[in-house]
Amino acid sequence: MNEIVQWLTEPLQFGFMQRALLVSLAAGLVCAVLSCWITLIGWSLLGDAVSHAVLPGVVLAYVLALPFSLGAFLFGSLAVGLIAGVRSTTKLKGDAAIGVVFTGLFALGLVLVSRIPSQVDLNHILFGNVLGVTDSDILQVLVIAAIVLAVALVKRRDLTLYAFDPTHAHAVGLNPRRIGALLLTMLALTVVVALQAVGVILVTAMLITPGATAFLLTKRFPRMLAVAAALSVFSSVLGTYLSFHLDTSTGGMIVVCQTLVFALVYLGAPEQGLIARAVRRRGVAGSAVRA
Repeated sequence: MNEIVQWLTEPLQFGFMQRALLVSLAAGLVCAVLSCWITLIGWSLLGDAVSHAVLPGVVLAYVLALPFSLGAFLFGSLAVGLIAGVRSTTKLKGDAAIGVVFTGLFALGLVLVSRIPSQVDLNHILFGNVLGVTDSDILQVLVIAAIVLAVALVKRRDLTLYAFDPTHAHAVGLNPRRIGALLLTMLALTVVVALQAVGVILVTAMLITPGATAFLLTKRFPRMLAVAAALSVFSSVLGTYLSFHLDTSTGGMIVVCQTLVFALVYLGAPEQGLIARAVRRRGVAGSAVRA
């Protein structure tokens, strides 16, 4: 028992671990909430695009001594606008437009990094630097996370109706374009929050995995939100602790924990799990043979 208590309390003796836990919790919670709508709408690839497209904005923000969140948000919004523009002015399908925009912006970010290696640590941008966050970084993360969560709370019904049936949303007086734009703005802000914890490359996992995991566990959307948030927060805390004790990448360990939770749910979910479905198939086959 003492060993468990020591395992839990030892990291909290260090200020950098306290800050890391706070940022990881905020990122895990806000990503989980938004991931539910992303999963339902089918915007997983768009989340991947925005998370990668912010790289040049982050690099420029570092160079100009501006808050990295400002550069990330501007380029995330730019990516969303470019994708929408390409889709509306050409016959290209959405996935093609997304692929062209996000790879182009991500490549631009890599070029910028290669030109100014002494001023920008590529590893911190790509994989996060949650152990090195400052008080100003924490303030930015908490403020942005609070804004996104507040908007999600106020607009949850409109966002949910838009996710399930945009046509019906329009019929009852909602503007699907405005709701879609609001959700895309929330997505860009959420990417800014998660960047500090896990970096550009791993943001996609935090935006997709919690919602996908909760989707396998429940069919009711309010419960899906709660499950996704609980599992994401658990993975964020566990991943941060494990990274301390095992001396590994914090962002990477958080995503590994989320993936392991998904794997367990994929195998053992009561209704949609692989094991449960196999048992039902055997039961049906056995009944057919006896008949």
